[in-house]
Amino acid sequence: MEDDRILARERQQMEEIRELDLEELQVEEVDDLHDSSGDERDLTGRGSSDEYTFNNCLASLHTYLGEVEDTHHRVAFLDGGAILNLPIFYLEGVVLFPEATLPLRVIQPNFVVAVERALTQVDAPYTIGVIRVYRDPDNGRIRFSNIGTTAEIRQYRRLEDGSLNVVTRGQQRFHLRRRWIDVEGAPCGEVQIIQEDIPLRAPRDAFGAVSPFSKPGGHHFSRILPSNNSHAKSNESMDVDNDSEANSDESFESALSLTEREIHQSVVDSYYGSDTMDESTTTTSSDDEKSQSQLQGSQSKDSESTDSLHSCPENNNVDLGSSSKSDMQSCKQKEPDRCWRNTDLKQFRRAPRAFWPHWVYRMYDSYCLAERAADMWKQIVGAPSMDSLVKKPDLLSFYIASKIPVSESTRQELLEIDGISYRLRREIELLQSVDLIQCKTCQTVIAKRSDMLVMSSEGPLGAYVNSNGFVHEIMTFYKANGLALIGLAVSEYSWFPGYAWTITNCATCETHMGWLFTATNKNLKPRLFWGVRSSQVSDGLH
Repeated sequence: MEDDRILARERQQMEEIRELDLEELQVEEVDDLHDSSGDERDLTGRGSSDEYTFNNCLASLHTYLGEVEDTHHRVAFLDGGAILNLPIFYLEGVVLFPEATLPLRVIQPNFVVAVERALTQVDAPYTIGVIRVYRDPDNGRIRFSNIGTTAEIRQYRRLEDGSLNVVTRGQQRFHLRRRWIDVEGAPCGEVQIIQEDIPLRAPRDAFGAVSPFSKPGGHHFSRILPSNNSHAKSNESMDVDNDSEANSDESFESALSLTEREIHQSVVDSYYGSDTMDESTTTTSSDDEKSQSQLQGSQSKDSESTDSLHSCPENNNVDLGSSSKSDMQSCKQKEPDRCWRNTDLKQFRRAPRAFWPHWVYRMYDSYCLAERAADMWKQIVGAPSMDSLVKKPDLLSFYIASKIPVSESTRQELLEIDGISYRLRREIELLQSVDLIQCKTCQTVIAKRSDMLVMSSEGPLGAYVNSNGFVHEIMTFYKANGLALIGLAVSEYSWFPGYAWTITNCATCETHMGWLFTATNKNLKPRLFWGVRSSQVSDGLH
């Protein structure tokens, strides 16, 4: 039933494409289009959605490849650490992430052999490996990345000239161990699947691994408050492993009276129930401030508690540093309630059970970082609800990494990061720092982050392949500067149905930066937008 619904939706979208093709080509001059750019901000999808008429699902279908057949085969995930041989595609300017779509136009005979071999191989059928290649900036030599991604062949079609149109989807990261060219000329490689970590709530795990609250360092806030000397000794005892029976929970509680034991148990129970993470905190800086204020508040309450202890008449002449057991019993027997009347037990709930404060662990909690990154992403690109991805921090980290408007080298860096928390922290840093999109060659400012436009259901950055087989990853903007148009607008083989494309170069250094897409009928909005190649974007962050 699910496949039938998908096919019905695709047929409906194909009908929409045919209707667009029947429209008369009406490409206006770029200068004339800029005259009406005053309200263009509202027509980009980030403003009034009622006037945004382009169906961004069409771009993600890659309909320019023509009709392709579904393989009806879904590859099972391979075990982490598994070693196998795969056909390898070396792509310049492309970084494939798990769950990202990669279209291919396979023309060269050796790569056609590689695809045919992938369709029939036993170990990992319908699977190829994708590796980014780049030129060394120092000597111009071709370099191969060590980390790549397996891609599952989901759709393909053989054309009359022997070439193949293929649509793949990223699966798992791998480490390229070695590579070679086989006797038929197909590029192959031995890869090892990378074992991905499992997203965990760091504070909960950290708290479970440390010593319980009722260890030696935690018993000094009973009836009698220690002096500075004894307090210093207690701090020293916290740094030393002491597993003797005298310091165990049982020996400590057995030495308490019934009243003391009740008070001790109530404090421990209330504290053990307070280690649930506060999800409302959104920034580390605010956590720092709260922790500092709580520390000061706890210290002030400690002083008040000390005063309340001295207010007990039986303690007026007691040396707190060397209080004896008889003194404790005297105070306990006469007025136990008065001694603890002004003691705020809530201060004990603020004391961390773990070695580090709670906010430190939040900095590496996968779910907290996922929520923060998703909020920032929604503010930048105006994406819809991402609750489903927030619940899966590993997928969210790959999703943002595959769509974030940064250079290909920076995205390769994100692909090579091991650890969900570390990848999310790096992405948050990039989302905070990336503002200007600049030419890689001359550093000319091309666009701003706020100018991004989502023209595909997969996000503001995606991979597309031209008729000659070259794959380009482009980020889309509703406004761009410093670009010069080259040649006339062409409507054939357009990545965005209903739009014609014009080549654009950097006006300063004449490097090919991307394309201008203009609507071919006046009812389609936005009227124009720009596609900038990620491989030509500067690494610098501003």
